[in-house]
Amino acid sequence: YQRRVHGDHLLFDHSIFFEAHHLAYAHAAAMFASYFGSPPVQAYQSLKVVLGNDAAVWGQVKQLNEVIQKGTTLAHIHQVIRNYPQLVVELFNDFEKRQTGHSSEFSESKILQQTAEEDQQIMLAFLVFNAHVKKTNFFQPLKSALSFRLDPSFLAQFDYPDIPFGVFMLLGKDFKGFHCRFRDVARGGLRMIRSPSPAAHAINSQKLFHECYSLAHTQQKKNKDIPEGGSKGNFLLSPNYEGSGLLSFQRYIDAFLDLLLPNKHVVDLLATPEIIFFGPDEGTADWMEWAALHSKQRRSPIWKSLTTGKPAAMGGIPHDIYGMTTQSTHQCVLSCLERMGLVEDQITKVQTGGPDGDLGCNEIKISKDRTLAVVDGSGVLFDPLGLNRSELLRLAEARAMVSHYDPTLLSPEGFLILIADVNKVLPSGEVVESGFQFRNTFHLHPLFKADLFVPCGGRPEAINSSNVHQMFENSIPKFKIIVEGANLFITEDARLTLERAGVVVFKDATANKGGVTSSSHEVLAGLALTDEEFRTLMCKGTALPFFYEQYVMEIMERIRTNARLEFDCIWQEHLRTQISRPELTNLVSNKINALDALIQSSGLWKDSKLVTSVLSRAFPQTLIKQLGLPTLIERVPEPYQKAIVASYISSHYVYHVGLSDANEIAFWDFLQSFEN
Repeated sequence: YQRRVHGDHLLFDHSIFFEAHHLAYAHAAAMFASYFGSPPVQAYQSLKVVLGNDAAVWGQVKQLNEVIQKGTTLAHIHQVIRNYPQLVVELFNDFEKRQTGHSSEFSESKILQQTAEEDQQIMLAFLVFNAHVKKTNFFQPLKSALSFRLDPSFLAQFDYPDIPFGVFMLLGKDFKGFHCRFRDVARGGLRMIRSPSPAAHAINSQKLFHECYSLAHTQQKKNKDIPEGGSKGNFLLSPNYEGSGLLSFQRYIDAFLDLLLPNKHVVDLLATPEIIFFGPDEGTADWMEWAALHSKQRRSPIWKSLTTGKPAAMGGIPHDIYGMTTQSTHQCVLSCLERMGLVEDQITKVQTGGPDGDLGCNEIKISKDRTLAVVDGSGVLFDPLGLNRSELLRLAEARAMVSHYDPTLLSPEGFLILIADVNKVLPSGEVVESGFQFRNTFHLHPLFKADLFVPCGGRPEAINSSNVHQMFENSIPKFKIIVEGANLFITEDARLTLERAGVVVFKDATANKGGVTSSSHEVLAGLALTDEEFRTLMCKGTALPFFYEQYVMEIMERIRTNARLEFDCIWQEHLRTQISRPELTNLVSNKINALDALIQSSGLWKDSKLVTSVLSRAFPQTLIKQLGLPTLIERVPEPYQKAIVASYISSHYVYHVGLSDANEIAFWDFLQSFEN
């Protein structure tokens, strides 16, 4: 079988032949090797020992290491495959034996004997791949894409200090992607990544797993208030397939379900069922309904809860309609203003993410500040005297980009620069040669300054160690407060630089957790209600059911309450310890998650009186009134109930005592408050 495909795919000359299954295996193993085949550079490891844990300095060193690690390219891996076609066939045989439940005698010594030293690391990565695949649909006759459930123990703790619970790798003709989760029961968004150019695709491809891991890691810290652990999925569209987003999404979901549902073609080396929920993210928000219905067609027992963010007609609770993420972000803003003695309608604000997006739209609707700048996909809208709030609200209601802003409402100093503009002159006399480049970097421009900065959109790491100096003007920070609505918009080292300069920074895992709380309650409703109850109580017909409206109102109040609890905890701990607020977010999240894990592995579940008392508070009162607590306990799967109890106790305990060295007696007293 001969294959000649450009881009990410293998390219052979006429003298090399593989059978189809050999080629498919080589393609998948090459993808694995490209992300996980380069060991950390020894000098880099030594440097980390010398530098310690100073995140501000360490961020710059990591950027240098990313440049060094680019050496293992797919082109290089493909050349190695061409050099050793027989060895690749033998590695496939090893893979096949493992995945059909047989033992294999293949060892790394064979690789070391048959390959040149410079090629050994790549071929050894193929063997690591074989050893860590725990489930795959590779041998399923018909499949939408290849999917592999990986045991993540191969990940180097040096690069990934917190090893995930599970990793999936997926590969289709039009995409490649990952899924990463930090607990058995987990939920997170599924993100589609498009690339406007070959250069952008190369960068996106290089960062694909790192971004998936980082987003899942942030989600794990963000999910501290809910039973599901953090997860994230992403997929990158291949060159020449930028228009096939929906089809790639469908193939991703279908191949994923091959490994989640009973499947006679899959040998499950894990020997345990897995519960994973998906949510909307960049590029996939409109497709959650399809995924739920497809899983129903494939007889998934949790089809009502498999995806969140579905339309109300399917019982979903759309984040954008109710501003769920913004509920927590804005509560964080209001708490900052209150503690700092500022009044919202008297401060200035700038934001990335415009009125067409979820966060940007709802930030405009919910706020009362004087907004100076909004940056979105269409361009840059700026007015130093303040943008017209009525016009911004009009755009937010219409979910229209800033390109639709009425320019007659701008002051003489204001401007609207669109991404297609070239050689436009600003009121200051500055010439904008490229509107596209101006949009991409305006968050670093001297004009981009205010009392408050709320990132509501933008690519991860938009502010990092190499450009954070542009957040200052004459050594003075351009902002008093930054509340990070967009995930990973600022790198950790840049956050610490800003905090040390006096900026109050609340990072994403604290600021934007409202969306995950809403999604968790959407999952719970699907698990607790029968199909008929779900249709009657949660699905919109000509009007929203009364139960649905009450349920949504309770969720919104819970989001605001949890946001206040975490904010107060971090604020007080900062005053007590002088530890930066971004670091405190990590410490609070880590303490909650560690306590959560201890509770789930303890015998606390056997204390039925305590468990019932906790569930009576943790379950939404709207559900309890509708079904009764005994019915909820009977219907909701026991592993999910355990996760609810553990997350509720651990989060409320840490918010109550903070990070102080509270002893076992304090924890016992806290538990007694439930029983009493």
